[in-house]
Amino acid sequence: MSPDRPPGPPGLDLDRLRAHLDRERPGLLAAGPLTGRLIEGGRSNLTYAVSDGTGHWVVRRPPLGHVLATAHDMKREHRVISALHPTAVPVPRTVLLCEDDEVLGAPFYVMEFVAGTPYRTAAQLAPLGPERTRAAVLGLVDTLVDLHAVDPAAVGLGDFGRPEGFLDRQLRRWGKQLAASRGRDLPGVEELHAALGRALPPSPAPTVVHGDYRLDNVLLDTSGGTGSADHITAVLDWEMSTLGDPLTDLGLLVMYSVELEVPESPVSTTASAAGHPDPAELIERYAARSGRDVSAVSWYTAFAWFKLAVILEGIHYRYTLGQTVGAGFDRIGDLVPVFIERGLTTLNEG
Repeated sequence: MSPDRPPGPPGLDLDRLRAHLDRERPGLLAAGPLTGRLIEGGRSNLTYAVSDGTGHWVVRRPPLGHVLATAHDMKREHRVISALHPTAVPVPRTVLLCEDDEVLGAPFYVMEFVAGTPYRTAAQLAPLGPERTRAAVLGLVDTLVDLHAVDPAAVGLGDFGRPEGFLDRQLRRWGKQLAASRGRDLPGVEELHAALGRALPPSPAPTVVHGDYRLDNVLLDTSGGTGSADHITAVLDWEMSTLGDPLTDLGLLVMYSVELEVPESPVSTTASAAGHPDPAELIERYAARSGRDVSAVSWYTAFAWFKLAVILEGIHYRYTLGQTVGAGFDRIGDLVPVFIERGLTTLNEG
């Protein structure tokens, strides 16, 4: 460690990172030490902003401690971003993938820093006003349609997943993940899992799916001020991406367009922001622009509630083991029963 600066945040050894980048990408960095900080907001893979004083980059790595084998695959995340960069889907340009655990203690990749703001709450959207908020969320739908219009084979992603039996495998996968990251009783979760399995809809033609698509996971450029044409500068957090049923992305987006109504929740939606389109409008816009049949969207939305319940339970489990970094983890576990109940209600009402 350089004596004239503090160490990097947990999981990011700046000296080792600097040495690796100088060796693998000579000339990329300016002279002098690197600085780095953890970008708050993520609840799974860790994201850091890194600078040499002139240029700016982002480093992604798995969370600290033991993780499930396929849940934090840096190689897949790097691959899909690299493949999508030449398309209409806005993603950062990748710089380097490192699969050597000796550098940072886990595989990681580096990508260029993209300017923009992630909007995580209705309060953060409020300064935009109703019209710009509405346009931003509708733009989120349009970008999802662009993603689902990409020909996987044409961008080198023809073997990125196994679309046949996708929904069945997803249910089994998340059921196994729940079993592997669970240390308490969760009433209703087995009922929801079984009910989803009994009502599996037929899938449309497969596409690249993001797997965690929401306003929180895109950057929005609002620098033009009032009346400007805001736009998405980057879609982030591709750790769950694969080839599969595109309506799983739509179901998740719909789920995040429903108010949680949980005071001081560490996980929030932007649904209560003035001007935010309601779920029906988002579904209609997606259907009109994509040409897909969305009549089974209630199943996909219920599946999204289940999937998020499992993810949150996994985060809660890691919190109990002391394997998380950042604030807000102490309240994550309280949300899991809420998501289970919403899933059951959505499926029953669909």
